[in-house]
Formats: sequence, structure tokens, C-alpha cells
Amino acid sequence: MSSPCCGFLAQYTHHHLVAFLLTFFSYVLLHASRKTFSNVKVSISAQWTPSVQNASSPAFSPGETWEKNNLFADSDEATLFLGVLDTIFLFSYAVGLYMSGVIGDRMNLRYVLSFGLCGSAIVEFVFGTLTEWLQFYNIYLYCGLWVLNGLLQSAVWPCVVAVMGNWFGKSGRGFVFGLWSACASVGNILGAFLASSVLKYGYEYAFLVTSVLQFAGGVVVFFGLLTSPKEVGLCLESETSLSPVERDADSHRPLMSDEEDEEEEGSEEVCDGGYYTIQQGDEEPRETPKAIGFCQAFCLPGVLPYSLAYACLKLVNYSFFFWLPFYLSRNFGWKEAQADRLSVWYDVGGIIGGTIQGLISDCMGKRAPVLAVSLLLAMGALVGYSHSPPDQVVNAALLATTGFFIGGPSNMISSAISADLGRQEALRGSQEALATVTGIVDGTGSIGAAAGQYLVSLIESKLGWMCVFYFFIVMVR
Repeated sequence: MSSPCCGFLAQYTHHHLVAFLLTFFSYVLLHASRKTFSNVKVSISAQWTPSVQNASSPAFSPGETWEKNNLFADSDEATLFLGVLDTIFLFSYAVGLYMSGVIGDRMNLRYVLSFGLCGSAIVEFVFGTLTEWLQFYNIYLYCGLWVLNGLLQSAVWPCVVAVMGNWFGKSGRGFVFGLWSACASVGNILGAFLASSVLKYGYEYAFLVTSVLQFAGGVVVFFGLLTSPKEVGLCLESETSLSPVERDADSHRPLMSDEEDEEEEGSEEVCDGGYYTIQQGDEEPRETPKAIGFCQAFCLPGVLPYSLAYACLKLVNYSFFFWLPFYLSRNFGWKEAQADRLSVWYDVGGIIGGTIQGLISDCMGKRAPVLAVSLLLAMGALVGYSHSPPDQVVNAALLATTGFFIGGPSNMISSAISADLGRQEALRGSQEALATVTGIVDGTGSIGAAAGQYLVSLIESKLGWMCVFYFFIVMVR
């Protein structure tokens, strides 16, 4: 007899593996490029303020030559503007998520996903590389580019979650999505590694490497991704246990029935060996269900509570994402490259946390209790990390623990729970809601994260980092 694990894996084909990997690495590359900005904040801050270390000009050049490169009088002003850029990005990202989820349910997901990846890569190249090569620094240009970048990047997450929801059914979804949702953390690790590897040549090369990789990933997705099992004729029920969400208007009815024979007269659909065979009669094919509206999706059971909870949680998660290397460098005096490498332990904890907590939620058949326990423990982890000694080994261990209890629940809400909400019983007979629901949950979370980034920079500049951690504890609670 085959083991339960083999039986679980037997329901998937190589098409499922390809869809898993392409969507996984799409978001890996997106987050790697996004992480670059947070990893080079110290270098950018130094570039934007008066310093003899300003890399734009030789140390002994005339003052008027390098003074025009300075956007701010001191590092505090530069730090506040970096917080403003984070806020601008996340607000535009949140607005874009509300729109892109609706668009993704009405257009080919492959086109929307490829456009978001390639467009964002071009914007990041202009922001971080081209402006530095041309020695052109302008606050309004940076703000405009980051608004555009947020809108373009917002097209990616709803699309990849929708594709995964199309391929993988509810059975084992917590584990599959828990493993898959590590894509953001893997992207953070890759981005930190790439940035620290080329930072000695200038921060513009960190943007160059990640944007080129992201653009290439968008091209691969355009030519290689299958967004649904039906594109290759796979039978959803036998392959992925997704029979309740087939595109057919009569998916809730038996495949073979006397009533169906009388109504369809010669039209027959047979699922044989995991593939569809369709023989058309004289009758016109029925319309496929239309995508539900934004307000309808927002009013679905569970969407609003999880959206608000994710707003608080994503605020904390993204504060670590945007500010952790900066905090490690400024608070402990470690070199920027060391801080970048050390920050990956938070993401390692998030990867392990998302996978283990997703598996536990599958075994329990419930996700809310797992989230509640993890977030209670997260408060203790935040208190512990706020008192971390200046020892890199201890700091890494505390970071991994914090990432386990914060990054894990964040990954679950944004992926498995969003897929559950977009596939609930209230939507039976209408598949076109997953991207919209995902956009609502992640968009609301991004609004909370956007507000938090400026608050973090403001609280840090006025009250210090300890008060920032108290703020995180309140949000997690």
C-alpha cells in the first residue's frame, strides 16, 4: 500500500509543479528587487546628504560640484524622506491591489502578471540605476516613480494567488500555500544576498542586478505559465479536488444525470483519466459565470475581519522588511553588508513558521486558533528582540524566533486564508472572485503597512527604537 504522503502527492501532475515554481519565483524576484531598496538605505541616505564620502564626486572636488547632489541637510531629514517613500509606495500598492484584483478576474492572469513584473523592473532601474548614472537627483521624480512602482507591483500578488488557487484545491492547501508563501521570504533573502554582494560597487548596481532578473522573470512567465488546469484539459475534480469551482455554470450538478441529458440533447462532457472530452450538440454553449463585483467580494463572510487583522500584522511585518537592515546598522554599528546578511534570519523564521503553521491548520481543520496562538507568542518575541545584546549570533536567533511568530501568520493570511475566502461556499458556481478577494485582503493590509512606515520613522526620530517596538506590540495585540 502506498503511504499517505504518496497518495497526497499523486493527485498532482508536472503541470502543477510548473505552476507552483513559476508563481513562486515570480514573487521571489519581485520581493528581491523590493528588498534592495531597504538594504541600501544607508548608502542612499549618505548619497543624499553632505559628506566627504559622497560617491558622486571625488573627496577633494570643489564644494559647489558635490553640494548640488545633496537633497537634504542631514541624515535625519533623509531618513524621514525614506519613510515617506515607503509610505508612498505602500499606499499606491494598496490602491493598485484593489484595482488589479478586479482586473485579474476579468483578464488573462498571465498577461497581467507579466506586465506587472516587467513594468516594475523598468521603473526600479530608472529609480536606482539610471538616476545615479546620470547624476540626477530630484525628490518629485523619486516620489512619482515610487507611486508608479507600487501600482505596477500590485498586479503580481493577486494574480499568483489566483493561479495557485486554480491549480491547488482545499485539501492540503494550508501546507501547500504555507510552503509556497515562503516566496516573499526567499525573495528577501535573495535580495539581501544580491545587494550585499554588489554594494561595494555602488548601490545603483544592486538595483541593476535585481531589476534585470525581475524583467527576465516576467518574460519567462509570459511564455511559460498556464493559469488554469483547463488550459491543458485537466479534470479539476480528479487532479486537484477543485470540483466546486469549475467554470461550468452547472458545476454543482452531477456530471451524468437524466435531467442533463434531456436539457442538452447531444452535448456530452466526460472526464476520462483526468482529461476533458467534449462533444458539442446543436445547442449554443452557455455563458460562463461573470466575475463578482468589488463590493460583493468585500461583503463575503470573513473578508473584512481578516483584512483588518492583516492591516495591523502587515504593518509590523513590513516595518521589519523596510527598516531592519537600517536598524541593525544604526543601532549596533554593524556594517551595512553585515546588517543585510543578518536580516535574512527574520525571513528564515517566516519561511519555517508559515509552513509549520499551515500544516498544523490543515490537521486541525481550522486556521484562526493557530493564528491567535502565534500572535500571542509574537508579543513575547518582540519584547525579547527589543532587548537583544550586540551579539550577532543571539540577534540572529531572536530574529528567527520573531519571524516565526509574525511572518508565519502573515504568510497564512495573505495566501492560504485569502484562497479559502475566495473559494468559500457562498461563491459556488462563480469562480471569478479569488483575485478580487486577494486584492482586498492584501490591499487593506498594505494601507495599514503604508501608514505604519511613516509612523516608524517619526517615532524613531522623536522617541527612539524602543518605542517603535512598543508600537509593534500594540499592533500585534
